Amino acid sequence: MSVDLIRFLIFAGVLVAVVLVALTSKTFRPYIRKAPLVAFLLGISSGFPLTLLVATMTFWLAKVGIDTATIGFAVALGIPYTIKFLWAPLVDKLHLPFLTKAFGQRRGWLFLIQGLLFVSVWQLGASNPQPGHLGLFAVWALITAFLSATQDIVIDAYRIEILDEEEFAHGTATNQFGYRTGNLIAGAGTIYFASAEGLGLGWATAYGLTAFCIVPAILGALWIGEGRFVDRFAHVSGMSAGQFLTEAVINPFREFLSRHGAFLILAFVLLYKVGDAMGQAMLSPMIVDLGFADLDYISANKIWGFAALIVGSALGAPFILWLGMGRALLISGLMMMLSNIMFMVLAATGNSYWMLVAAIGTENLTSGIGLTVFTTYLSGLSSIAYTATQFALLSSFAGVGRTFMAGPAGIVADKVGWIGFWGFTVVAAIPGMLLLWLLWSKGYVVKGIRQTEGVNEATLKEPIGAGRLAGFALVVVGLVGVLLSQPLKWENATTAIYAAVLVLGAVLAWLGKRRAMVSPESPR
Repeated sequence: MSVDLIRFLIFAGVLVAVVLVALTSKTFRPYIRKAPLVAFLLGISSGFPLTLLVATMTFWLAKVGIDTATIGFAVALGIPYTIKFLWAPLVDKLHLPFLTKAFGQRRGWLFLIQGLLFVSVWQLGASNPQPGHLGLFAVWALITAFLSATQDIVIDAYRIEILDEEEFAHGTATNQFGYRTGNLIAGAGTIYFASAEGLGLGWATAYGLTAFCIVPAILGALWIGEGRFVDRFAHVSGMSAGQFLTEAVINPFREFLSRHGAFLILAFVLLYKVGDAMGQAMLSPMIVDLGFADLDYISANKIWGFAALIVGSALGAPFILWLGMGRALLISGLMMMLSNIMFMVLAATGNSYWMLVAAIGTENLTSGIGLTVFTTYLSGLSSIAYTATQFALLSSFAGVGRTFMAGPAGIVADKVGWIGFWGFTVVAAIPGMLLLWLLWSKGYVVKGIRQTEGVNEATLKEPIGAGRLAGFALVVVGLVGVLLSQPLKWENATTAIYAAVLVLGAVLAWLGKRRAMVSPESPR
């Protein structure tokens, strides 16, 4: 039995178990409500393109004889996902002729992008890549990546807007389940369609069939309706370019940064999973260094670890209902932090298969809970008035820590050894926990899921100021530079420069906020 089939059976088993528990348990019951089920359907459509582009595509290219150096261009296909916040304002505020009026802002954009994505995936499959003839294939791959990243912007915003408070965490979890379903279909499913050892349909037909994964999101969107999209300028006709730019691009920054504790919140988002990111970067090198057989690592990670991750993701939503958002963040963060002690024990034990299973299982279980809790928190931070832009920005900002920690993680492991390294990852998670305690004690993390109530119109009417505007611009430039440093393999000095630009922009934006607060012309 193949690993992919075992993973599918585990995944299906966990989903069936969740449904059965939901029939008898109040805290699990929201899993079978309409909105979380629609979030699952949206997740399927969101999850298939990236797997199709990265994992399945590289397998296909290797099969037709493309050299590994050329296949490496697939790394660039992740860039649109990394910087998608740059065009998220268009998804938030640009009305589409006919589609917006007929279906609403979110569904109009969803149907447009999915139609284009369907065509691009078909064309990608039909482009017949061969050694020395990859031009057309590369073009369609980049188009597919851009459309897929744009679809993610729409689906993330739409998910946030269709979920009620009591089902929000469950909808976030089912969205992740759907995403992994899309991964499985586009990975093992597409290869099975194409391979002579499977159905033998060929790559063009296999990609074409996988393109129908857009259908679940369409059905879900038609089933549940428009959601809670707030069109703040629906009553304004003939908006000038300057008004549109201010509302779509500047105001999402300004609205978020005007909140109490905004910069502490951003620091927490940056640091919350730093220890986890360091550990993930060095797990595989440690496994090799300890001399584990490939099949042992595959079974421990891809089967036992996968099962623990799915169970953890399912437990994350009831976790929030039981504890409230603040306690759920704190306890899940402590669980992720302390789970790395298991890898300290593994490093001390050496080549022990069941210790490896225990360490990976514990880490994946706690990470699954933490992923659901943290994604729910980021979703709740996003104002309904600027859902797409703010969630895209926050999720990109959360990725900065992962980018920065990959390099230092290797240096630390080399200097102090594996036991010391995993101890260091525990210590590295402490600043994030202290920031969370500070936020919670000051009331900046509320018990409910939605962390913001509405837009402060008075704040948005204040003059922006040249300094604050420059700060916003520098934050964007610095964030893009830091996020691109890893896929483009820039020098550390270049990454540090962009990080400094990001920090400078944040300082200017903070100073601009302070001046606006003390200005005698500011509304009281």
